[in-house]
Amino acid sequence: MPDFKIIVFLCNWGPHAAYQQLQDQGARIPNEIRMIRIPCSGRITKALLLRSFEMGADGVVLLGCQPGSCRYGSGTRNARDNTSETRRILELMGIGGDRLQLGNFLPDQPQALLDDLQAFARRIRQMGRSPVATSRAVGVVETGTMTPEAIVAAHDVFACQDCGKCTSACSLALAGKPYSPREIANRIIAGQADDLSVRQAVNACLTCGVCYERCPSAVNFPEFIRSMRAYYQQHQLAEAPTHGGFFQSMMRAMTAETLSPRRWQDLPAKIRTRPDGSVLFFGGCAPYFDIFFNKFLGVATARILEDSLRLLNFFDVEPIVLESEICCGHDLLWTGDRENFLRLARRNARAFAESGASELITACPECYRTLAHDYPANGVTLPLTVTHIHDFLEREIDKAAVGFKPLGATVTFQDACRQSRFDGRADLPRKLLARMTGTKCIEMPESGTGAVCCGNSAWTGCDAYSKALQVKRLTSARQTGSEMILTACPKCQIHLRCAMEDAMRAEDLQMETLDLVSAIARTIYWEGS
Repeated sequence: MPDFKIIVFLCNWGPHAAYQQLQDQGARIPNEIRMIRIPCSGRITKALLLRSFEMGADGVVLLGCQPGSCRYGSGTRNARDNTSETRRILELMGIGGDRLQLGNFLPDQPQALLDDLQAFARRIRQMGRSPVATSRAVGVVETGTMTPEAIVAAHDVFACQDCGKCTSACSLALAGKPYSPREIANRIIAGQADDLSVRQAVNACLTCGVCYERCPSAVNFPEFIRSMRAYYQQHQLAEAPTHGGFFQSMMRAMTAETLSPRRWQDLPAKIRTRPDGSVLFFGGCAPYFDIFFNKFLGVATARILEDSLRLLNFFDVEPIVLESEICCGHDLLWTGDRENFLRLARRNARAFAESGASELITACPECYRTLAHDYPANGVTLPLTVTHIHDFLEREIDKAAVGFKPLGATVTFQDACRQSRFDGRADLPRKLLARMTGTKCIEMPESGTGAVCCGNSAWTGCDAYSKALQVKRLTSARQTGSEMILTACPKCQIHLRCAMEDAMRAEDLQMETLDLVSAIARTIYWEGS
């Protein structure tokens, strides 16, 4: 019989008192139960719930107080929301939402608690082992190790001229943070790589690429930072990502070979896809973002994917979509977890090959960068051409016969770092904007390759200075007189909308946000139709 593992997070108050009575009575508590006593069920975040599955749990139970009896007021409500949203993500990932359960009990309900635990244990036995648990630590990936000295040499950091142009252009420094790429490089050269302050500075870097774009010695500081994060990861010195590391945990879980996500079940009926063909559409993590952030940001980045598919259909392309699509691994690579990044990359390469497609189209600049450049650079060759949706649209619109209705708003544009600087294609979205006749675009002072970052990348280093960056960017957008800010990256939308939640300045920062793809889908039409 398989060795099932069920993690039970047990609130210190009502449920724990009931559980103690069961122990005192010698009740038949299921052997699979691993109990963790906690101060309040509301303290168990979505990240901790998902992390349990990543670590090998077959089922998770969160036990809190009955509604109205929480000693901290909001604990029961927070537990309910976190459990509900995590269940949706587990279902989307293919782990199964039924493997996570919430229970609420008073101290005088030991029998009800026992019945609940026994029923849950029976259900987990019937479901079998978690697909993540059965695939953990399978297949060692050799990634090699490098010392800080070797990393400095590999990226030619000695070429730094101490001119300070990187610091004067750094988005974090401009937001007021005492931050200097040059100082970080000098301290690592001086042998201080393992110092806590250096590790924190490496983690805080936005890897937006402005410093590299300005460096007269062409020192690729973002790549240097990425290598240093990999060094920290290998030596268990890595700083914790934001949001409790939820998205990195999700991606690591996706390396499980037996995991089969249920990715495209909610597509609108009018969108046409096909099981085979020459074009494959890769969506990325937007649906997971929408579930995770919707409660307090109201994001709808999955709309970008739907609008991308509508535009493909508009130009008579019916793409393949992989029901078991997994993440590209961008955030793992940029937080230093190259081993699990390679696991994801190799799973994706096999899936793409099995699809039979010759071209992959994606709407996410991070996915494009990762699939088109980082996979080959890390030894993973894809059997197809990778195309960003902007290139596809420019190619098709250039054939003429299409027109655009006015969008109905003056717009400004927020550049995506991975597109404008890393890929050198700041011109591409502007070509599309220029084609949108009837829509006026007013550029912010810092735009194109010099655009200010949205304040975060790969879910690392988010702090008050990141928020200051977002506020600065929104203020700049408002000062153009525009009514809408167009973006080209789902994370830009999320981070800018996060700043709009500021209780003190909300009215000063509110702007409608829309992805450029969605703006095109909303306005394009066949001329003469």
